[in-house]
Amino acid sequence: FLLPITYYRRLPRWMVALILLPHPCACLQNLLAEKVEQLMEWSSRRSVVRMNGDKFRRFVKAPPRNYSVIVMFTALQPQRQCSVCRQANEEYQVLANSWRYSSAFSNKLFFTIVDYDEGADVFQQLNMNSAPTFMHFPPKGKPKRADTFDLQRIGFAAEQLAKWIADRTDVHIRVFRPPNYSGTIALALLVSLVGGLLYLRRNNLEFIYNKTGWAMAALCVVFAMTSGQMWNHIRGPPYAHKNPQNGQVSYIHGSSQAQFVAESHIILLLNAAITMGMVLLNEAATSKGDVGKRRIICLVGLGLVVFFFSFLLSIFRSKYHGYPYR
Repeated sequence: FLLPITYYRRLPRWMVALILLPHPCACLQNLLAEKVEQLMEWSSRRSVVRMNGDKFRRFVKAPPRNYSVIVMFTALQPQRQCSVCRQANEEYQVLANSWRYSSAFSNKLFFTIVDYDEGADVFQQLNMNSAPTFMHFPPKGKPKRADTFDLQRIGFAAEQLAKWIADRTDVHIRVFRPPNYSGTIALALLVSLVGGLLYLRRNNLEFIYNKTGWAMAALCVVFAMTSGQMWNHIRGPPYAHKNPQNGQVSYIHGSSQAQFVAESHIILLLNAAITMGMVLLNEAATSKGDVGKRRIICLVGLGLVVFFFSFLLSIFRSKYHGYPYR
C-alpha cells in the first residue's frame, strides 16, 4: 500500500527510494514464473527441449528454480558419427513422451537436450568429454555424483532411465512404447517358412533326425547365451562407444560390470573359432584317413585354439584388472 504524499515529503530521499523499490522476493517469484511458463510452452511443442549454452545457463543452472531438469548431453550431428547417441536419443524420446502425455505430467520435471555442436561451451564448463551422458539438475543445490546416470553399467533403456529419475526426483514415469510389430512379423515369417519347408518335404522328413543339424543349432544357442546376448537384451547397452573429443571408438568395455553389443559379437566369434579348433582336433584324433591329412587338421585345430583362446584371455585380462590374481 502507499502512504500519503505529505508523509513521503518528510523522509530523506534515499529512504523514499528504498520504500518504493520492488521487493526482491517479488522479483524472484516473477522470474521463476516466467522461466516455468517458458519451459511449459516449449514442452507443449516438443517433449524434449533443445538448449544451447545461453538457455542452459538461464533455465538449468541459474536460480531461482523449483523444478528438476533431466539433461542429455549428446552429439547427434552426422559428422560426429555417434551411433550410440542416436540409439540413446530414441530411448530418451520414448521416456520424455511417456512423461509428457501421462496424467501425472506437471511443471516439476522437464526433459532437455544439449548437443555438442550447439553447446560446446556447456561441455567445457562441465568438463565433459564423452557422450551420451544423462544428468539430473535438482531444484536446489548442485548435482551430486548420483545425479549422473551410470550409462556404462546400466545401459540407456527408457525403463532404466525412468527408474533412475524416480530415485532422484520421486517422480514415477510409466514408459509407453509405440507399437512395434517387427517381432510379430518376423515370427510369422519364420513359422511360415518352417511350415512351408515341412510341407514340401512331407514325404521325406529324415532331415529332422539329422544329428549334425541339431548339434549346430544347439551350438548357436550356446554361443548366443555365453557371449552375453541375454544381458544385452535386458540392459540395452550401446553397440560401441565413441569419444567425441578424439573420435576413438571402443568396442570392448573397460569394466567387468558392463559390456558393449559389439563386444558380445566379438566374444561369440572367438568362442566359435575355439570350438571349431576343438572339433578339428577331435577329427584328427578319431578319423582313420591319411596320416598327413590328419596331421594338417591337427595343426590347424591347435592353431585355432591357441590363437583365439589367447585373444579371449587378453580381453578377460583387460576387463578384470589385476589378473592373474595372486
